[in-house]
Amino acid sequence: MEQNRVISSVNHSKINSDKVNLSVSISKIKKDTHKLSKMYDFKKYMDSSDMIFPPEMDDMIPKDTPPYLDNGEHYVERIGRALKFFKQCALIGPSGTGKTHIVYLVAELAGLPMWEINCGLATSVFDLFGRYVGLGKENWIDGLITGWCRKGGILYLDEANMMKQDVATKLNPLLDQRGHMVLTEKDSEIIHRHKHAYMIISMNPVSSEFAGTKPINAAMRRRMSVWLNFDYMSVGDNIDEKEFKMVSERGGISLEDAEIIVRIGAKLRQEYKMGDLPYGPSVGDLVNWAKICSDGVDILQGGNETLVPMTSDDPEIQDEVRQIIKKVIEGKIAQRNRKV
Repeated sequence: MEQNRVISSVNHSKINSDKVNLSVSISKIKKDTHKLSKMYDFKKYMDSSDMIFPPEMDDMIPKDTPPYLDNGEHYVERIGRALKFFKQCALIGPSGTGKTHIVYLVAELAGLPMWEINCGLATSVFDLFGRYVGLGKENWIDGLITGWCRKGGILYLDEANMMKQDVATKLNPLLDQRGHMVLTEKDSEIIHRHKHAYMIISMNPVSSEFAGTKPINAAMRRRMSVWLNFDYMSVGDNIDEKEFKMVSERGGISLEDAEIIVRIGAKLRQEYKMGDLPYGPSVGDLVNWAKICSDGVDILQGGNETLVPMTSDDPEIQDEVRQIIKKVIEGKIAQRNRKV
């Protein structure tokens, strides 16, 4: 589920040097977490009052994260339980199902700094674990994973099934009973994992449309302990009416028009899951479509400007999407006429 968040980027590696250019996303502080915490039974697993970090890490703790809506799966609490019992877990599901959003929410509820890495980027082992810098290479700076191991927080590995094998191998000792990492790059220094250092990995299902994905190796898969599957709010005829309200409010359109857009999205997601379309729209995609319609554009034209070209460049597939849109719209119009 795509959510509107105000995100700012800071370069954690630049604390000691400008030569490491890897940014980590953090949220700006905007509000108290108290109201948000009332929505979830989270304190029995992780209590933010127990999490104490240096003041310079305050900006790394997400704030103003929107609530996560699910169909009674209690994902927030289940992630909290996994982190309490095992200190790590894995989230798997298609793009747009809210995996990243919920990690930010959990970090905010727990009062934990976020260290975020996109494994699909060409990130070197040196950037992640550290390196010597300077003319004589006499000064050592920690990489992101090393910083997380020393200081604590949530290490979030997005698109983990695109992770380089050498990175996964170096992580394994951190994730089992040893609980430490060996910095071979720094005279084999042993760093013990901070007591409040947690890891969450997320990934798309391994398939052709997610280029570069590959199965997680058995060693890391076993260490994750808990795996949570995510899906869209509405798929096919299984419609979650909460999605109507979300698209209506965020897109600025009527509830009736939002229902049409959500039902179209649900059909397209169904086709995607059956392998007949290369992409299934997220809630954020549907909200963008609604925003175009809020300017007076009809639903069909709005779809032609947003979802149709987003799904594929193939004219035949685009025409298939248009036909699904038309069919749902015509069905809703006929239904309204019968009521009249």
